[in-house]
Amino acid sequence: MSLESGELDDLTLKIGRKPTSTELQIVAAEWSEHCSYKSSKKHLKMLPMKGPLVISEKGYDSGVLDVGDGYVITAHIESHNHPSAVEPYGGAATGVGGVIRDILSAGTRPIAIFNGLRFGDIEKDLHARWLFKNAVKGIADYGNCLGIPTIGGEVEFDKCYSNYALVDVAAIGFGKKKNLIKNHAKTGDIVVLLGGATGRDGIGGSQFASDSLESENRSAVQIPDPFIEKLIIEAILEARTENLIHALKDLGGGGLSCAVSETADALSIGIEMDVDKVHTRELNMNPDEIMVSESQERMLIVTSNDKLKKLEGICKKYRITCSVIGHVTLDNMMHVKKGEKTCANLPTDVVANATLLDRPSKKPAYLENIENEKKLKPILDYTKMMMKFIASPNIASKIWVYGQYDHEVGIRTVVKPGKDASVLRLDNGKFLSAKIDGNPKHCYINPREGAIGCFEEACRNVVCTGAKPIGMLDHLQFGNPENPEIFWTFLESLKGITDFAKYFEIPCVGGKVSLYNETPSGQIKPTPIIGILGLIDKTPLSTQNISKGDCIVIVGQTKNEMGGSEYFEYIHKFIGGKCPTVNFLESKINMNSVLNVITKGLVKAAHDCSKGGLAVAVSELCMTYQIGCNISLEKVPNQKLDVDRILFSESHSRYLLVLEKKDLKKLETLLKKSKVEYNVIGVFGGDHIRFNKESKNIIDLSVDKSQKIWFNSLKELVLHG
Repeated sequence: MSLESGELDDLTLKIGRKPTSTELQIVAAEWSEHCSYKSSKKHLKMLPMKGPLVISEKGYDSGVLDVGDGYVITAHIESHNHPSAVEPYGGAATGVGGVIRDILSAGTRPIAIFNGLRFGDIEKDLHARWLFKNAVKGIADYGNCLGIPTIGGEVEFDKCYSNYALVDVAAIGFGKKKNLIKNHAKTGDIVVLLGGATGRDGIGGSQFASDSLESENRSAVQIPDPFIEKLIIEAILEARTENLIHALKDLGGGGLSCAVSETADALSIGIEMDVDKVHTRELNMNPDEIMVSESQERMLIVTSNDKLKKLEGICKKYRITCSVIGHVTLDNMMHVKKGEKTCANLPTDVVANATLLDRPSKKPAYLENIENEKKLKPILDYTKMMMKFIASPNIASKIWVYGQYDHEVGIRTVVKPGKDASVLRLDNGKFLSAKIDGNPKHCYINPREGAIGCFEEACRNVVCTGAKPIGMLDHLQFGNPENPEIFWTFLESLKGITDFAKYFEIPCVGGKVSLYNETPSGQIKPTPIIGILGLIDKTPLSTQNISKGDCIVIVGQTKNEMGGSEYFEYIHKFIGGKCPTVNFLESKINMNSVLNVITKGLVKAAHDCSKGGLAVAVSELCMTYQIGCNISLEKVPNQKLDVDRILFSESHSRYLLVLEKKDLKKLETLLKKSKVEYNVIGVFGGDHIRFNKESKNIIDLSVDKSQKIWFNSLKELVLHG
């Protein structure tokens, strides 16, 4: 754990002397990429972060949105990539614990967890299979022990993640606006450390996560304890209700070093603390270890002397240890002592604000000819190909994953995982829809358009539940930012996300940047992940059974943009082609039209077209509701495309709507008025999924047979290979 030579000179210059050993450890943690965002912070300012529903307060670890009637929701996203790549169960579990505490730190109760996961090629890679299985178990066990529903997420496999894992965990909180913690402090206030004991686990975790993964540093992986976390949640919420908390901060990356310096810097105060007062799990821990340990399930509270007794009483009631470790001063210094001896005494603004970098960027050489398509081998039997396709890891049902999550605990979940987005019931009669999406294949071919597509796909998913998008979380995951070509892909993705967010007036309410996602075999594909929160004022689209004679309507145009499609990469092993792009105006019109017809109660089900294209989207509806259909491909609005492109193009802004025949006229009147491209492409019925072109049968699948393969193939692959 050390600073780079230029940073050491910078620190020495700023404090006017040679730093002590403890000061070096504190600053190395806080100035690490993981904690300081020194490569990205300058650029993140371009994102729109304000909006009519956004509540901003100093020192919040999560975004806050006003959902009306005196209620708020909070949301945050975190990554635990390096730890999960080394120890997937503990790494993923502690990722959940950390993001839950970020929600708690605003004074809201965590009500849901969702996640985005990336692993290597599990068809060929046994290690990738092991990582996947254990990370899912870690997330499931931690959430289930807490009694917080894991309501969904997404999983993707790609060999660029070989010997690695991306584990993104997001959480949502809910509470009364009046109960939000307004972080403040005054001289003489005391600083309390509450929760689990500080041990040697997780030492150097933030620096470990700020470098390429070269070795399995298990000491940098934290140990999870969901049972303490559950007690902490109840204790903090009770202390909040009793007005005992002046300021609150989760101990995450960088441990006490970051929690103390960031709290002091945000509130323009100083903090003096004594490491001897910190309750530890292990004997003879030195000040350096105590300050940078990332032991889990810990919170930092600023309160006053007269409230301490009551706070200690609550901790005793919940059997949680709490220690008074320091007090607030007016000198804006972070003063760390061991008894009477000073170990560190640094200005908080120096510790909490690393010098920001302006890294060079240049377009990667690999993009030069990436849009050029090669001649592909013709598919002779689309039915056979389709059976292989729906069994592939990225297309197959993820029921094996979300089946391990308790998504009903807490009785808020009204639309469960497995649909386009999950929906939670709020106490004010409204509903919250949430979805997380990413597409590294598209982002590799065109980082800007790929990132916009991830954003639009997440929006489409919440729209399919009848929700209007109100806020966005982003998680930007890339390789080594010191490589100008990689940094260019980061900037392009960020610019695309910013453009879409501004046009649609969807504020960014939280996010995370994770860089240095590399192993000795190379860097990952650009992997921005977008989480969307949508609000439903009345009732969500609760899918009814699809019946014989129901019509299927497509909204949006299918275009010749196959680059990064599952069809090109999985079936033809071809990386390249033109990646799908989003026309902002078309996207907005389609989105608003679909929301309008859902709100008017005209449709039985809505589903977006995305991974795998139209063929997969229609098949998913049929397999989910156990009914066949007949689709006429010539009726699909398209640019005179070949059959395979109509079937498998992953063009954005497309929706499938299912409705009774009697409502078709009303629907068409509304869609015509909105000037959207649409058409009735088929009808449900029978026990076969059929795609025809001018009466010629292209695909003919048995619903039962395909459903069995779609449901079971991922589980079979993971458990039995």
